[in-house]
Amino acid sequence: MTELLKLILVLSITITLKSCDGHSTTSKQVNQGRQLEEQEVVAIDDRIWVVFQDSRADYWFGSNGQGVLHYDGKKLKRFDMDDGLVDNTIRGIQEDQHGHIYIETPEGISQYDGKAFTTLEPLRSADNEWKLDSTDLWFGYDANDLYRYDGESLFELKLPRQNLYKAFGRLVDGIRFNSNNQGPYAVYGVDQDKDGHVWFGTVTAGAFRYDGTSFLWFGESELSTLPDGRVPGVRSMLRDKEGYYWLSNFKSKYKIDADAPKGYVKMKAAEIPASVAEDNILYFNSGIVAANGDLWMTTYGGGVWRYDGTSLSHQKIKRGKGELLLITIYEDDQGTIWLGTDNDGVYQRIGERFEKFEPSRKE
Repeated sequence: MTELLKLILVLSITITLKSCDGHSTTSKQVNQGRQLEEQEVVAIDDRIWVVFQDSRADYWFGSNGQGVLHYDGKKLKRFDMDDGLVDNTIRGIQEDQHGHIYIETPEGISQYDGKAFTTLEPLRSADNEWKLDSTDLWFGYDANDLYRYDGESLFELKLPRQNLYKAFGRLVDGIRFNSNNQGPYAVYGVDQDKDGHVWFGTVTAGAFRYDGTSFLWFGESELSTLPDGRVPGVRSMLRDKEGYYWLSNFKSKYKIDADAPKGYVKMKAAEIPASVAEDNILYFNSGIVAANGDLWMTTYGGGVWRYDGTSLSHQKIKRGKGELLLITIYEDDQGTIWLGTDNDGVYQRIGERFEKFEPSRKE
C-alpha cells in the first residue's frame, strides 16, 4: 500500500468538528413540535459509523448521512431531520441515567426521550468549568474542544494548552477541513477508564487524561503529525490487562507513573510481523476493552486486531472480493462484538467469524 493511499485512507475517516456560532444562556433548545415520522425500513444503510445498545437492549445504528436507525428486535425504524434530529450525519450515541438517548452530529447534539428530539444548546463561558461526575456525558463534536453534559447544562470546555513545539520539535497544525476548530486540540476521541478518569484524544496535540482535579498530558511524536505528513489522530484510548494504555496505535503503550518525569512510562506495545506492518497503517480508529479484558481494535481497510495480554493477532475481513472498510467496533451486554462499516452496513461476531447482520422483521 503506497504512502499516498495510506494518507487518503486516514483522511477519509477524519471526523470534521464543527462548532455553532454565537452565545447562549440556556442549555437546551426545545424541539419545534415535530411529530415523529415512524419511518419503518427493511435494511441497514451501507455506511454505519456508530453502533450502540441501550438499557432496554435495543440497538441504535448511526449512519453517515441518513440519520439514525433504531432496532427493537421486531422493527427497524429510521429517525432523521424530519423528526427533529439536528443533523443526519451521526458521530456518536450515548444514554444517560434516565434512559434518554443522545445523538452526536457535526451540527450539534440531539436528545431523544422516547417521544421527541430536542437539541442541546451549549453554554459558552470564559470560566472553563471543568468537573467530573460519574453521570456526566462527554462529547467531542460540534465544539471548539469538547463538551461536558451534567444532565442540565452542556458546557463547552477547552483543554489546557501545551508547548507543542518543544514536545514535537516542530510546529504542528490541525487539519484544514470546513470546521470552526481546525487547530491541534480538536477532540477526535473520548473514553473513560475503569477508574472513572476521562481521556481525550486530539488531532495533533496528543492525548489528555482528566481525573477530576488535574490533567496528565501525553505529548509523544507518534500522537501528532507523523514524519511522512500523515495525521492519524488519537481516536481511541484503551487500558489492557496489565494497566498499560494504548493510544490509537500499535507502536507504543503507556503506564501511569507519578514518579516518572512525564507522569507516565512508555514502552513498545507488541511485536508485529514485518510482512503485516509493511502493508498496514499501524493506527486504529476504534477500539474496545472486551468483558474478558482483551483489546479489540479496527483499522479502516486493515481488518480487526486483538490483543489478549500476550500477543497481537490480526484478522482480515472480506466483503465479497474486496476489503471491508471498518469505522467502529462495539461490544453489547451479551458479549457480542459488532462492527460498523463504511461500505457494507453492520457485522457481528458469531463464533470466530464476523458475519453481516440482517435484522429480522417481526409483527
